Amino acid sequence: MTSKPATPLLDRVNSPADLRAFPESDLRRIADELRAEMIDAVSVTGGHLGAGLGVVELTVALHHVFNTPEDRIVWDVGHQAYPHKILTGRRDRIRTLRQGGGLSGFTKRDESEYDPFGAAHSSTSISAGLGMAVARDLKGGTNNVVAVIGDGAMSAGMAYEAMNNAGSMDSRLIIILNDNDMSIAPPVGAMSAYLARLLSGGAYRSMRHLAKQLAQLLPKRLEESARRAEEYARGMAMGGTLFEELGCYYVGPIDGHNFDHLLPVLKNVRDAGEGPILVHVVTQKGKGYAPAEAADDKYHGVSKFDVITGAQAKSTANAPSYTKVFAQSLIAHAERDDRIVAITAAMPSGTGLDLFGQRFPARTFDVGIAEQHAVTFAAGLASEGFKPFAAIYSTFLQRAYDQVVHDVAIQRLPVRFAIDRAGLVGADGPTHAGAFDVAYLSCLPGFVVMAAADELELMHMVATAAEIDDRPSAFRYPRGEGIGLELPEIGTPLEIGKGRILREGTKVAILSFGTRLQEALKAADQLAAMGLTATVADARFAKPLDEELVARLAREHEVLITLEEGAAGGFGSHVLDFLARSGALDRGLKVRPMALPDIFIDHDKPEKMYDTAHLNAPQIVETALMALGLERQIAEIAPKPLPKLV
Repeated sequence: MTSKPATPLLDRVNSPADLRAFPESDLRRIADELRAEMIDAVSVTGGHLGAGLGVVELTVALHHVFNTPEDRIVWDVGHQAYPHKILTGRRDRIRTLRQGGGLSGFTKRDESEYDPFGAAHSSTSISAGLGMAVARDLKGGTNNVVAVIGDGAMSAGMAYEAMNNAGSMDSRLIIILNDNDMSIAPPVGAMSAYLARLLSGGAYRSMRHLAKQLAQLLPKRLEESARRAEEYARGMAMGGTLFEELGCYYVGPIDGHNFDHLLPVLKNVRDAGEGPILVHVVTQKGKGYAPAEAADDKYHGVSKFDVITGAQAKSTANAPSYTKVFAQSLIAHAERDDRIVAITAAMPSGTGLDLFGQRFPARTFDVGIAEQHAVTFAAGLASEGFKPFAAIYSTFLQRAYDQVVHDVAIQRLPVRFAIDRAGLVGADGPTHAGAFDVAYLSCLPGFVVMAAADELELMHMVATAAEIDDRPSAFRYPRGEGIGLELPEIGTPLEIGKGRILREGTKVAILSFGTRLQEALKAADQLAAMGLTATVADARFAKPLDEELVARLAREHEVLITLEEGAAGGFGSHVLDFLARSGALDRGLKVRPMALPDIFIDHDKPEKMYDTAHLNAPQIVETALMALGLERQIAEIAPKPLPKLV
């Protein structure tokens, strides 16, 4: 007689309170079930897999030891938060992850009380956690605050700024350094686990406090010598001198997959007294899933995949991605010009610079998660006659805006910004949308700002930027595939500040900036079918603006629509400014700017997000008809309901 399989313990965990009711002896089984559940869920939705697999045991241990949500857990970036979501009442929705109307791929305050701070850009957790700890102290609270930060995020200066600030204060803050790559400490084993338990315990900390008090009775020089001797002795044994110098009490390293190591240390630091404590936890990214463990990127970000084989679903698109077109174009120019160098901030594959690096390893620089440094580093290269291309996602370039202004624009240094992920980006949602770069770059004196309408235009803009040697420039392009154009070996430089007309009409002019151009052409077709011919133009440049083209469109048409996949304050605002100064608006021209609305648009498929933004062909047609006073014709383009099935 066969016995029935045991009911999963995870089925009994609807909240961390349920998890805390289990004995410690059950946590290993729960972690195994949690890992399997996460793998199965991400195989359906796609997403960030490797990071979450690496923190399964840590997540279980944290929610078992700490009284969440009263105790705050702040996850840096959020890539590793999927197990956290499953344990905090969202398991029934985990297969909606990154889908329209479903769970966010990151922590999100309005999604759960267990997400005290939203995170999608890295290196913010210690700063936020310190703010929460100080707020607790000001309110007279006693809850714990735990900031979980990965070793990659520790390459950003903001993390060290926060630790330095925390080290100068008495607020109780626990920092978990999840180390899955960098070797900053001795190997993890039984001895280091024993020492970690010893040094995190109250007895050692009390003895250390007593020693400090005694040292204060000594002459100043002897007191300082005693302090340094103690810190360096601990540093030699445990590897934490850097963090101690920043004022954080260091504990570790400990095995992040071993509950016998994790639980006693977390309990000790939970019950500790004042000041910041850093617990160094060593984990394996992709842990527990063989295909992830074997992959070079540990399945950092994956599409839907087969759980058994690990094989990911392949794109059915025939056209190359914009990212790949950029990389290949840059390689082609670098073959001809040895002054071209490339910089990325921890995103070599995401920006295509891994391909450039394979061809030109000595001319490729990955500076880590340090966009501020990346921009000023590029400025230094430019000041010495090199041609730096800084390939940075639009949303991440926001983090370096002061450096763009102060170190690049004011000095008119010819840094070339290749701005990937322009516009709405689908599953990554509002935290990764490239919404603001046109607005925040076009206001800077001397900047050349371009947007590619298709992959061929992107090639031309790489060529254009390579030739600009007297001022900074930027060109933006979206995530995803191009439209399938036949491409030359190398692009041709464009005339600075000149757009192009693709179709001539008489009633309506649609002036597009970026890849909404294809929707503009579709809208022109729909308007033509209604007897209204439309001119379609590609601006190419937001700055310098093609004023001659804009003036012609304004003079020869009743309605001028500007179209862009960026926030208000960008391209359309520059067109309106010119029209107002030129007097074109006084002649009765009807101008209708179409840009991203004044909201943050939640994650969904990109085409649905652009519907929400009212930037697809039907909304362009509707805008034109409204401007012409032809509202009644809008019903003709409305989608007809599907016939009922008998």
